[in-house]
Amino acid sequence: MLAKLRQFLWIWRGVWITVPTVTGCILFLRWLGFLQLLELAAFDQLIRLRPPHSPDSRIVIVGITETDIQNLGTAILSDADLAKLLTTIQQQKPRAIGLDIVRDQPEGTGQAQLNQVFQTTPNLLGAKKVIANDPNSAVQAPPLLEEQEQIAGADVVLDPDGKVRRGFLYITSDTDEYLPSLGLGLAQLYLKSDNITPQPSSQNPGNLQLGQAVFIPWEANDGGYIRTDAGGYQMMLNYRNSPFTTVSLSDVLANQIPANLMRDRVVLIGYTAPSKKDEFLTPYSSILVGNPKTTYGVLIHAQLTSQIISAAFGERPLIKTWSEPLEWGWILLWSGIGATIRWRWRYAGGVAKFSFPPLLFTLLAGVSLVGICYLAFLQGWWIPLFPPSLALVGSAIAITSYLAHQATTIRYCFSRYLTDEVVANVLENPDALSLEMQRQNVTILMSDLRGFSNISERLPPEQVASLLNIYLSAMTDIISQYKGTINDFIGDAILVFFGAPTQQADDAQRAVACAVAMQLAMSRVNQELKELGLPKITMGIGINTGEVVVGNIGSHKRTKWTVIGSPINLASRIESYTVGDQILISEATWQEAGTDGVKIRQEKLVQPKGFHQPIPIYDVVGIGGKYDLSLPEVREKIIDLQDEIPIEFTVITGKDIGEERFWGKIFKLSVNGAAIRCEFPLEPLTSLQIYLVNPLSDNQIRGDFYARVSESLVADKTAVWVQFTVMAPDVECWLRNQMMGVE
Repeated sequence: MLAKLRQFLWIWRGVWITVPTVTGCILFLRWLGFLQLLELAAFDQLIRLRPPHSPDSRIVIVGITETDIQNLGTAILSDADLAKLLTTIQQQKPRAIGLDIVRDQPEGTGQAQLNQVFQTTPNLLGAKKVIANDPNSAVQAPPLLEEQEQIAGADVVLDPDGKVRRGFLYITSDTDEYLPSLGLGLAQLYLKSDNITPQPSSQNPGNLQLGQAVFIPWEANDGGYIRTDAGGYQMMLNYRNSPFTTVSLSDVLANQIPANLMRDRVVLIGYTAPSKKDEFLTPYSSILVGNPKTTYGVLIHAQLTSQIISAAFGERPLIKTWSEPLEWGWILLWSGIGATIRWRWRYAGGVAKFSFPPLLFTLLAGVSLVGICYLAFLQGWWIPLFPPSLALVGSAIAITSYLAHQATTIRYCFSRYLTDEVVANVLENPDALSLEMQRQNVTILMSDLRGFSNISERLPPEQVASLLNIYLSAMTDIISQYKGTINDFIGDAILVFFGAPTQQADDAQRAVACAVAMQLAMSRVNQELKELGLPKITMGIGINTGEVVVGNIGSHKRTKWTVIGSPINLASRIESYTVGDQILISEATWQEAGTDGVKIRQEKLVQPKGFHQPIPIYDVVGIGGKYDLSLPEVREKIIDLQDEIPIEFTVITGKDIGEERFWGKIFKLSVNGAAIRCEFPLEPLTSLQIYLVNPLSDNQIRGDFYARVSESLVADKTAVWVQFTVMAPDVECWLRNQMMGVE
């Protein structure tokens, strides 16, 4: 059970890391307030997307327009005109009259007449500014209405972007004055006729209840708000998107309105003239195109009044929000959905291909999120939209970034097995993994360590691995420097291509220069091996140029990028002819690299297996031009032995050591080779295993080493010069002592 749990946790590791991280970042940004305006913009969009509401016939607006101001000849109603207006409205017996005109001083004539109207109109509410932004903005209501307690607050709540999304139920001033808002006061007057009066909520006595509606005070962090000013008793405005019945002041004064237009209704009187600048931005004020649409203050009070009345009758829901922990869980959920979708289909379509399913399902999840929030909003629930959307997309992006990083890691890992060019070709080219191959002219370099089998037999596997890693690391760096493509490490051998997968004009030159650089680096490699107590190694290199086919072989489930053709076999044959630290190239490579630039020590004729005629190969000692590399000239000191050293030897054919032994003697000796006189004629390039014989101990074998015939010293080939390839340390020490003894 524990093992399954561990496997499950590992399989979904990307989700476990991404979801809390992305959610935490979004919650932190939200706490800082960076997402507030974006979430409020989402709220506005939900408001605008709602289907049309039926008009609220319970509200009538008497608007004072620019035409009315021109007809009156003044921008401020006189007391006489206001008294006439209120008398005309009262004659239609409305349930409530709201005066959204803040004034505390007499205007013109008719003050006594206006006071008389105030005293005889109990369903009239005057307005005053309760919250003063500065000492000059405080405006009181008419004193008589103040004495009769027929006043309400006309203040509105502005959000950080200047829009009105909230309204007051009760307003608290800096002097602790507690006053109902104009919208609440008018709604209470209207509902009083239906025997609906304010009551404390049964669940929370501190909350106001009117009919079927319980008004929960708005808190500082409710909805998309972060540490907003929630002073007083606030609520979200659930705007109607249908117009209210509106008549002009002039029509009312001229009795040009229907006789029962205002009966049993709420009548609001206010300015609808732009010159009075009583306008506000609302959720309907889109600022994306053109000038934002504004709403007159009297209409905002009408919206609040209509909302309270509708909620009391259970006609329209109030806007509610979740608790903060529930909102956190909501954001966490969508972060998990985004991460799960991207992680689940992370390999859909392949690692190197565009993955359509994650994009499709992420889009579907985003549409589902918007749909859920929209349907919930229609029921009065404002649940977060932008933060979970950001969590959904952010988690998908985070997983994608992780996968991109993982792809980089994979690319790095693959580049340790293939060259950067091959990896890039596989990752970037849609057809790179096809099994179709194409012809290319390629220069093949094959390197191999001399006598490595014997070395590996004498060393523990760990030391063999260390030796190979030191050697291959140095060679790999050089090959990469010369832009060669390492196709394979075949034990101690390295197969390198120049001109595949991408061709360049100087492929053959770079191959030869690379080979010289590799041989020059062997002294550094051997110095490092010596410091670790490992034996010295020598490397032979063979190079050939020819037309091959390049591409992938295998199946659609498992492929290998490679090069196929007989020129590769010839490169391997040429390498097998090398002796010591030698570089041999074919005639095709010599011609391709430029006969003037490549420095040749000697030319040999060889007849590799499968060839009917001998072919020339060239011993390279350097290359000129821009590379300007040369192998150091080695002048070996050859000692004529006074006492010839008896030996036995066997001929090595391919990888097999012959069973028949032949006698011979070493009559000349150097550090790297020896002259041998034997009874059996030996052809150049023949590989030998040589046994040192101690004639004083009944011909006992004192040690053995490996060598290769480099040239014949006599016509019958019974005296030859051999080049040492592999030698045990004790045998090497004994031979050196023999040379010193002669001296």
